[in-house]
Amino acid sequence: MKTKITSLLALLVGALAFYSCDTDIESEAIQKLKTYDEQYYKNLREYKKSDHAVFFGYYAAYAPIEGVEGYKDPASWGERFIGLPDSLDIVNLWMGIPSNDPSEVNYMPIAYQDMRHCQQVKGTRFVSHTDASWHTEFTYNGKKWDLNVDGEEGLKAYAESIVADILKYDIDGTDIDYEPRGYWGDGGVRFEILCKYLGELIGPKGIHSDKLFIIDYYSERPPRSSGELVNYYVQQCYGFGSASRLQSAYAAVNWIEPSKYICCETFGDYYENGGVAFTEADGNTITSPVWSDPVGKGTRMYSMEGMARWNPTQGRKGGFGAFYFDRDYYSKTGVPYYNVRRGIQLCNPSIKE
Repeated sequence: MKTKITSLLALLVGALAFYSCDTDIESEAIQKLKTYDEQYYKNLREYKKSDHAVFFGYYAAYAPIEGVEGYKDPASWGERFIGLPDSLDIVNLWMGIPSNDPSEVNYMPIAYQDMRHCQQVKGTRFVSHTDASWHTEFTYNGKKWDLNVDGEEGLKAYAESIVADILKYDIDGTDIDYEPRGYWGDGGVRFEILCKYLGELIGPKGIHSDKLFIIDYYSERPPRSSGELVNYYVQQCYGFGSASRLQSAYAAVNWIEPSKYICCETFGDYYENGGVAFTEADGNTITSPVWSDPVGKGTRMYSMEGMARWNPTQGRKGGFGAFYFDRDYYSKTGVPYYNVRRGIQLCNPSIKE
């Protein structure tokens, strides 16, 4: 009996000792965010100012989904401007301009602070998303305007209202979506007038020449007269799977300087692989070995890479981009914004000293 009691006691002591060890707090290795010195950011800002093919993207993840009130308190770096690739050039504020004023409907304090940081520290530019597709009513200087009624005076006021927002929120310009129907579907006459008034205020010929004037379009081509007024034209080349198709698209608007032409894929549909299967002008369909991990060398090329590598035969393009590139944060490679970052690197290789 004594032996049994002694054995039982020893077993209990051992169990308690094991339990004690098992509940000890263990330190975990937490991966820290990378930090960079001021020289890095200075070099980054200088790169953004240099003559290079830009990356332009439509971004929406900073705001709540449509119909949800209030502002987003992000749970992921994929929902924040400061989580975007440093080398990204121009962001289209697809869900509106963030405000730091609690009384405004576009009050988004976190997005606002992130935007300011990216502008000032990283040299990233942010442009409003404005409409010349179906929109006709707006409020400016306390007055309600209707382009169907107010004619050219209304178009002038519309241009002024766009620029007023740019200056009020200290953003870097506007991107006008030109997919005309209804009021705007008149062969470009009204849009040409709007471009004239906008071009007097922003863009290369405008009073505020540091503010970007961008036109994006799908199939309806922008007016030729806007050529000297605009910084960039963004064509929605959604699902374009070859260099020959891109070349044909550019040939249709070859009055646009190559350095002002941006081809854009959609990750609203084709985000999983970084676009659609792509064939280059020489028939190549294989991805570049540069930055090929973790996908692997010798795999199929997709259109984000294809657009990054492509240039019109007439000269270097203005850039490339993606609609809803937010989704690339969750790339199946496990690397946030893998296709965007890789495309930028292929388009503008970093200099190794």
